[in-house]
Amino acid sequence: MKPAAFDYARPASVAAALQALADRAPEAKVLAGGQSLVPMMNFRMARPAVLVDINRLAELDYHRVEGDTLVIGALARHAALRASPVVRAACPLMAEAYQHVANGPVRNQGTLCGNLCHADPASEMPAVALVTDAAMVLRSARGERRLDAAAFFRGVYETAARPDELLVEVRVPAAPANQGWSFQEVSVRKGDFAIVGVAVTLTVAKGSVAEARIAVCGVGPRAARLRDVERSLTGRPAAEASFGAAADAAAASVNPQEDVNASAAYRRDLVRALVRRALAEAGGRAG
Repeated sequence: MKPAAFDYARPASVAAALQALADRAPEAKVLAGGQSLVPMMNFRMARPAVLVDINRLAELDYHRVEGDTLVIGALARHAALRASPVVRAACPLMAEAYQHVANGPVRNQGTLCGNLCHADPASEMPAVALVTDAAMVLRSARGERRLDAAAFFRGVYETAARPDELLVEVRVPAAPANQGWSFQEVSVRKGDFAIVGVAVTLTVAKGSVAEARIAVCGVGPRAARLRDVERSLTGRPAAEASFGAAADAAAASVNPQEDVNASAAYRRDLVRALVRRALAEAGGRAG
């Protein structure tokens, strides 16, 4: 299929892009990499009246560390982030998750900010954003606001971004030196969306879990933190018995869907196995 008719705007400044969104909201959509939006338009699952193409806005193509925060602009491509020593040093969890994201052509075009706005429940990066407490910087002609990841993701392909807002930047707190991390995933083929994905960070002090963060993707309408499981780990020995109990609790806490790729029971079993594996790996990396 081909997309329904649409208008096309290619602004030369961020201000012009914001004005274009303001003028045509809620019928406007932002075009960055287009790796999710364009296929949805071709299947007519999305029918924007106008595409606002931001690819001329070179000032949005950056990633850098500012103080203790990794800052990623709206046009930073997956491929650049995946290969970046800056990302690996500041957020090793993101760097590891990128080993599971898509394929070369998609990574060359797609952007992190576009991926987060698309909010596919089986996508890896929303889970990373949740575990790292990333902040979304949303800008419109009316002004700017920040939302943490927990408030940003609402449901299947749904976020808290308003129709006239552009996600200009993602701000990720840099990982502490003593924090362990792990990203585990099972998919049909390497680079496919996750059947189940698990993101974990773990801080250990004197042999006990000081802080655990666990998020899953592929098992519900959006990526989600398992906060009850996290709390159950705090203060427990950073050992296999604790990780196994947490994995059992994680499996019991999810309500996965069934689809052509996996049954609900299989997804629940994967949650158990991957949470256990991720906690063990993160625990081994915690310094």
